[in-house]
Amino acid sequence: MNKKVVVIGAGIGGLGTAVLFAKKGYDVTVLEKNANFGGRANIFEADGFRFDMGPSWYLAPDIFEHFFELAGEKVSDHLTLEKLSPSYRIFFRNSSESVDINSDLAVDVRTFDAIEPGAGERLRAYLKQSEYQYDVATQHFMYKNYDTIFDFFNKRVMTEGQKLSVFSNMHAFVSKFFKSQKLRQIMEYTMVFLGTSPYEAPALYNLMSHMDFNQGVFYPQGGFYALIDALVAIAKKNGADLRADSPVSEIVVENGVTTGVRIADGEFIAADIVISNADMWFTETKLLEKKWQTHGEKYWNKKVLAPSAFIIYLGIKEKLPSLIHHNLLFSEDWRKNFDDIYKDPKLPDEPSLYVCAPSVTDPSVAPEGKENLFVLVPIASNLDISDEEKETYSDRVLALMEKEMNLPGLREKIEYKRIYTVDDFAGDYNSFKGTALGLAHTIWQTAIFRPKNQSKKVKNLFYVGAGTNPGIGTQICLISAELVYKRVHGIKTAEPMTEL
Repeated sequence: MNKKVVVIGAGIGGLGTAVLFAKKGYDVTVLEKNANFGGRANIFEADGFRFDMGPSWYLAPDIFEHFFELAGEKVSDHLTLEKLSPSYRIFFRNSSESVDINSDLAVDVRTFDAIEPGAGERLRAYLKQSEYQYDVATQHFMYKNYDTIFDFFNKRVMTEGQKLSVFSNMHAFVSKFFKSQKLRQIMEYTMVFLGTSPYEAPALYNLMSHMDFNQGVFYPQGGFYALIDALVAIAKKNGADLRADSPVSEIVVENGVTTGVRIADGEFIAADIVISNADMWFTETKLLEKKWQTHGEKYWNKKVLAPSAFIIYLGIKEKLPSLIHHNLLFSEDWRKNFDDIYKDPKLPDEPSLYVCAPSVTDPSVAPEGKENLFVLVPIASNLDISDEEKETYSDRVLALMEKEMNLPGLREKIEYKRIYTVDDFAGDYNSFKGTALGLAHTIWQTAIFRPKNQSKKVKNLFYVGAGTNPGIGTQICLISAELVYKRVHGIKTAEPMTEL
């Protein structure tokens, strides 16, 4: 295998692709525009604090294990995983009581019963359905490339479509099981991970509940970036050449076939195969001449984007006993919160938010006696937020945390603060309209309806990452790496590969 493969972008999908193709024996070069590898799974250090900038939930350990095994590796040789207990804590607006989810069914059943009598048994039924959907999805759907409508709407989907809840939305599905708004919110919040609203997402995605309730939530010691370090190490071990600070300016096409790429300093790098992990909008509209674009600007402007994020990285000068590793605060008007993101885009009046305090679990990410906080508010993509508005809104978010998360005087305890939002995502990751995640997982942007991982116009040009199948999520992007490997090698199976 002396074929040359160039991978554009070292996000998780790009690194996963480099691992698989290098392991197979290809001559692989990865070109990353930023100083760090990892894409949105980035990292920075300041004043003794080390911040994971993006993903922080290590879910679906079986998917990670499968990928590492495919590469001839063991997760345990690269990562020290700690199962979090409790998995996460939920705070509700105007409520003095928080709820801990433990990923221990007996405990969580009692928690649900205390909120809504009888809900514990319904949780068991819900999670049984969620596990079934997860097993079917991972064994028969997520590891398959879709080329025609018949690939997706095959006999299995048509016969089991009702059981898989492909054709109803998440909110309607959850409402069949739980009447309490608190419980509905607990079961629906994972849709934010998929960049969509529970009122728009296919109920198929309740498989997410299997990941956190049944499998549990894990943390790689040292921080989430330990996963990036592992993927980089495996890619290099197999001979891949990874180059940072190497932005690609053009995908070179001759007679409808890509021959390589040109980077910003003018260097041409020849390739038999080019696989782009850059935002697909950026790849198509900025790196290709118009005649070679499968999808132009008009196509992308019709797409439903996942949210961007208003992120505040905080170094706190003392410990915060009311927080655990993962913490969520839910707004009362759930629907309006989602409408502020999707239908009437603006900074949410009553935001839901996520607070990660990794220093609760891992003392290496903050100086002794101090706390490292990652605060994330999902907001609409394409918002234009001035520096003054950023400061005003961050103060509002911090005041909300003080009041609703039992954090009195939080603002006075801050010794480091950095705001990161829409324009930063656009600048650092070439993301379309500053989305933090990519294309939302609506019914019409799932499976066959999601952009394919192969160019229609340019031979030997492929795509990987959250913009193509199966979609958003760290472990899901590793599946997309396997899918592009299948695509290149003409492998049409629906099951995960057992060997390269």
